[in-house]
Amino acid sequence: MSDSDLAWRLEALFTAAWPPLRRETEGDWLLKFAPGVSRRANSANPLRPQLREVEATIAASERRYRAAGLPALFRILSVMEPEAGARLDRLGYRPEGETVNLYAPMDEAVARPDAAVTILPRPTAEWLAAMTAAQGHAGDRQKTYERIVGSIAIPVAFVALRQDDELAALAYGALDDGIMCLESVVTVERYRGQGLAYRALSALMHWGRMRGAGGICLQVEASNERGRRLYHRLGLIQELYRYDYRREPQR
Repeated sequence: MSDSDLAWRLEALFTAAWPPLRRETEGDWLLKFAPGVSRRANSANPLRPQLREVEATIAASERRYRAAGLPALFRILSVMEPEAGARLDRLGYRPEGETVNLYAPMDEAVARPDAAVTILPRPTAEWLAAMTAAQGHAGDRQKTYERIVGSIAIPVAFVALRQDDELAALAYGALDDGIMCLESVVTVERYRGQGLAYRALSALMHWGRMRGAGGICLQVEASNERGRRLYHRLGLIQELYRYDYRREPQR
């Protein structure tokens, strides 16, 4: 399988692992809506590398986001043809949030069981409270996050590692088509630098390996050097592709 084919498999997995609350299609774009939480869940995403009727579908997508009271935001992948990104540039869109997609075959990843790591089939109220607090979500943003993770329809596991009797490192992983992706990786600030996320993720990857995952992937912002060092230590070294967002300019 080519890296390009693998990248598009990962695209489907990432959508299943972080599903929008509402989705629509416009030409070759999947439009995601889940106000208030993340760009991934509130953006137009390409469904194939070669996009047809680029100008018309960009304009139609803009109208749909404006009708929803949201700015138009397009996710542009390095594994797609450049025409759409070039058209958005000409319209005054500006790039933001450059993100790296990392991948590792499971036999190259550091996947180890850890008796101190709790693995849950669904998030508890305590897990959700700790996760949303660590991410700075409150009110409607907290509720949206809870609805998103509650709507995941593929096999998923939620992990946590305690320190001083509180949840200190958390994440979840979702598995489909023989690949597992890691999501919502956080360490409570006062516990950073102690290797807790490394242990939690290693145990989570072991969970995936035991359920047939042959590969591991995740997305990390290109500027997040601390996170990238952590993932490299876990074996996620291959940069499969990148993307950024193009945000509609203020009119």
